[in-house]
Amino acid sequence: MSIWNDLARHQRATETRHMQDLFDEAGRAQVFSVQAGEMHLDYSKTNIDAEGRALLVQLAENAGLAEKRAAMFGGAKINETEGRAVLHIAQRAGEDAVIDVDGEDVMPELRAVRMRAYAFAEDVRAGRYPGQGGAITDVVNIGIGGSDLGPAMATLALAPYHDGPRLHYVSNVDGAHIADTLKGLNPETTLVIVASKTFTTIETMTNARTARDWMASKVTDPGAQFVAVSTALDKTAEFGIAPERVFGFADWVGGRYSVWGPIGLGIMIAVGAAGFDAFLAGGRAMDTHFQNAPLAENMPVLLALVGIWHNQLCGHATRAVLPYDQRLARLPAYLQQLEMESNGKRVDMEGRDLARQSGPIVWGEPGTNGQHAFYQLIHQGTRIVPCEFLLAAKGHEPELAHQHRLLAANCLAQSEALLRGRSFEQARAIMAEKGLTGSDLDRQARHRVFPGNRPSTTLIYPQLTPFVLGQIIALYEHRVFVEGVILGLNSFDQWGVELGKELATAIGPLLEGADASAKDPSTQALVAFVRAHQGV
Repeated sequence: MSIWNDLARHQRATETRHMQDLFDEAGRAQVFSVQAGEMHLDYSKTNIDAEGRALLVQLAENAGLAEKRAAMFGGAKINETEGRAVLHIAQRAGEDAVIDVDGEDVMPELRAVRMRAYAFAEDVRAGRYPGQGGAITDVVNIGIGGSDLGPAMATLALAPYHDGPRLHYVSNVDGAHIADTLKGLNPETTLVIVASKTFTTIETMTNARTARDWMASKVTDPGAQFVAVSTALDKTAEFGIAPERVFGFADWVGGRYSVWGPIGLGIMIAVGAAGFDAFLAGGRAMDTHFQNAPLAENMPVLLALVGIWHNQLCGHATRAVLPYDQRLARLPAYLQQLEMESNGKRVDMEGRDLARQSGPIVWGEPGTNGQHAFYQLIHQGTRIVPCEFLLAAKGHEPELAHQHRLLAANCLAQSEALLRGRSFEQARAIMAEKGLTGSDLDRQARHRVFPGNRPSTTLIYPQLTPFVLGQIIALYEHRVFVEGVILGLNSFDQWGVELGKELATAIGPLLEGADASAKDPSTQALVAFVRAHQGV
């Protein structure tokens, strides 16, 4: 507890200083940056100084981070509430890796499933596994949560590397999602991936049955154009999917951490086995860095410590993720699940109420779109929102290099503006040049004041390649793990999603006319409204 007290005292003692003054010390930009391969994280535009960083590193050490990191990589059952190991890292481990769970090396089976998935993906890409109407032209992935957000985000991110069929993702049980996705596709040349470990997820299976009915209108054997990512072989067989087209994964891979394995089948089909191997290699490189770099030079650790400083110590409740990369448009949504489902808890590992706030609210949008939407609040609003910028040094369109330079200029300018701000005197001088005088001059100047002194980090990398995307995702996975360790909670269960699902199952019959009198008056009234408009 004393280290938390020391940090709180240090934060209070330094909170009124301007971050720009920290740059009076030569070399701050270099000293408060960290490198992992060619990836560079700048956290110098925060109010963390050398003493604060040392205290934060001590906080991580006191939490037993090194030991718990070793336990995770060693296959220990660190997901204690479910009695499971946490081995998403095994899905990208090297060919010589040996990881034991309950005395058995899990790697041979994992590699065998990956090779089967690669072989199937290459057959689809080459037209060796066709639909009834010829080579597969479109693939529809049906999943939700971790079975959708990760692969959907990664598929978009790797668009320049696509040389396979078109990929589409459906997650929402709202019929509009599946209807709009299937509209215009040819059932005879469409492959459907149903991603559900248990093959019982209600949203996924409802959409899967809708897709099967759509396909059956044109395809003699619709099951032949379905693939399952599941461990429920009995249920997939009942659905009509042959066992050779079912790809499973163990319970030590959580849904939001599963993009590296069979859940990434759509990515494999889009970019091929070689592209997916590069993606895995990027994640593996970040794993190596995370395991071996000293805590004070460790990118995931430092990114986590910056987050702890801003949320738990400064009290900034939200975190804006701002990729200046259109192909990372789904990254903020992916990180919402990764962070908020992992660390959105209220009790520690022993079931005791947390002593401080848990994870932050994560949100964001690609630049430069966000600049014309919510940056107004970020720059001049009353709440401080720590910002995390991401930027590739170059894009994939050399003929549009001038546009990428404009994009990069905007990204770097935003972090500079958040740091520097604009004083009343500066604003007044600008308005005076425009001819304003007297009280109107002061009034107009006040509207143009930017407080500045608002924190941001910038993650910059050469180009968004499969390898770099793997680095980015693994970086954020490990950041979440570190934050969870420091807060003393379990980052790998998600009991908070259960209650709403249970109640939805109970409410379904009420919408069809069953007695709703046992529900609270508000729910009764809402049920009645739906019934009335559906003619029930």
